Amino acid sequence: MKRLDVYIIKKFLGTFFFSLALILCIVIVFDISERLEKFLESRATVMDIILDYYVNFVPYFANVFSALFTFISVIFFTSKMAYNSEIIAILSTGISFRRIVRPYIMSAAIIATLSLLLSAFVIPNANRKRNAFAEEHLNRKYQNQEKNIHRQIAPGEYIYMSNLSLSAPVGFHFALDKFKGDTLVSKWTSDRVEWREDIKKWRLYKWKIREFTSTGQRYTTGDQLDTALNFSFKEFTEDPKRVKENLTLPQLNEYIDRQKLRGSANVVEFQLEKYKMFANAFSTFVLTLIGVCIASKKIRGGMGFHLGLGLMISFSYILFMQFSTVFATNGDMNPMLAVWLPDILFTIVALFVYRLAPK
Repeated sequence: MKRLDVYIIKKFLGTFFFSLALILCIVIVFDISERLEKFLESRATVMDIILDYYVNFVPYFANVFSALFTFISVIFFTSKMAYNSEIIAILSTGISFRRIVRPYIMSAAIIATLSLLLSAFVIPNANRKRNAFAEEHLNRKYQNQEKNIHRQIAPGEYIYMSNLSLSAPVGFHFALDKFKGDTLVSKWTSDRVEWREDIKKWRLYKWKIREFTSTGQRYTTGDQLDTALNFSFKEFTEDPKRVKENLTLPQLNEYIDRQKLRGSANVVEFQLEKYKMFANAFSTFVLTLIGVCIASKKIRGGMGFHLGLGLMISFSYILFMQFSTVFATNGDMNPMLAVWLPDILFTIVALFVYRLAPK
């Protein structure tokens, strides 16, 4: 690397990590003030709060703010360089604008790699510890209040329970319908089902099985039956939002494959979580390129104009991401397209401003 590369990379990464550390300190102070009463009421020690909650709190929020503060950092220090005539001095030596952009992309690559590694491997493990602490000490234990439970547990297999007791793993008025195509082939019913943790099976009480064959119907009944069904009691005790937060990339892939095999409808939310890991890392490059192209020109309005324009673009990106995610969750938009669409459109904007910047 040349001296120019080292100079810009130090400014980029220094500004980024300083601004990120500053906002994290502010977030932590506000979070402590909000939860102080619950911390005092809990039996957690100061070291427990620091090590189990806030040490695992920092990576999550650092990754949440990384794309935004990458953009703000680029705008801030590049605009400062432009108003100190440093950009003009560099260009006057015969160095092209494309050459100036190179250390920016190198810095963005470092931040994007850290973001991807954090979101794929580090943050899920940190979230698991943070959520466990919150459930134990902050009264945030998930309570499934779902009634009239309907689930697809495998292709063509649907279960129903009127309600489920979480204290005693027991479900009431259980039914299992098995279809082959559009044809009902069997129907299982039971007054009560109980999850047996020791054998990892469901126990059916006062059960009936009604099978439909080409020659007619066949009934089977009994008082008690242990059977392995394609779902476990644990699925009803976990908050779906926290499940997404707690899965590393390999675990997320396995979970998505399992949900697809079941034909589950909520697989879209987990696909979005997976694609966001890569799309958010890529957005670092896009926002960096837009930032350097906007802030490298000395214009009236000063640094404040550059920062205002940068904030408007970054928030429009976040807003657009939220819109496309909603369309994927509640509509028929492909999850991968929904996550990558903001990056695709802002990449076009980045290439456009990149072509105009040297002029």
